[in-house]
Amino acid sequence: MPTYEATEDFLRAYRRLDPSAREAFRRALARFIEDAKAREFRPGLRVKGVRGLPGCFEMTWASDGRAIFKYGPAVRAGEPHFVWVAIGGHSILP
Repeated sequence: MPTYEATEDFLRAYRRLDPSAREAFRRALARFIEDAKAREFRPGLRVKGVRGLPGCFEMTWASDGRAIFKYGPAVRAGEPHFVWVAIGGHSILP
């Protein structure tokens, strides 16, 4: 099972999302976790590198909903560890 952590900036931004946006992110996150276990992300999540933020990736969870993450050191051997660093609209991208 993949592991994760979230930065304080991510948590603050997450709390500022309206309830429907938080629910949309949680639904996308469930698919993200399934895909992380399978080691391949489905096209609908549009996981890709973020220009200008080396080592960071974005996941799309709504038409104007993005979450930025990076891979951290493994907590469990052989399992990916994600560090969620930002969440919000397209404006969070550099």
